[in-house]
Amino acid sequence: MHQCATRVNPSEEIIKIGPLEIRFLLTGDDSNGSVSVFEFRVPAGQKLVAPAHMNDAYEEMLYGIEGVLTWTVNGTPIDVGPGQALCIPRGAVHRFDNLGSEDVKQLVVISPAIMGPAYFREAAEVIGATAGGPPDRAKMMEVFRRHGMTVAPPPPAE
Repeated sequence: MHQCATRVNPSEEIIKIGPLEIRFLLTGDDSNGSVSVFEFRVPAGQKLVAPAHMNDAYEEMLYGIEGVLTWTVNGTPIDVGPGQALCIPRGAVHRFDNLGSEDVKQLVVISPAIMGPAYFREAAEVIGATAGGPPDRAKMMEVFRRHGMTVAPPPPAE
């Protein structure tokens, strides 16, 4: 059995995806596969550029530290602000938008630790290759699949 790390922030790493910043604190390697933990920063007015998705085999727990991030879960918008927590169950279609005028910082816990820094590095590469346009859907779908997620079908045209 792998020995858990006995130091603070053993997997300290900052990954940027455009204006988003992900600061990893713990990965599955640090927790015997039980959790990944990271801070997530979203600038004011920023919307998710990647498509809505579902977590196939893990829960995603969010805790608001600064600002308010609007998560849309199964079509329902849910504001998560400081001191509030939200659990996105596996299989729920979700995405986020910072609709406010304040930057957001949230703590995210993934359990079990199927998704980690490699997902964000790969997503950054696909999104960065678009020069500000929408990411290549097929490439994003492959990155999502490798890290335990499924891209949600596009919403019906109105």
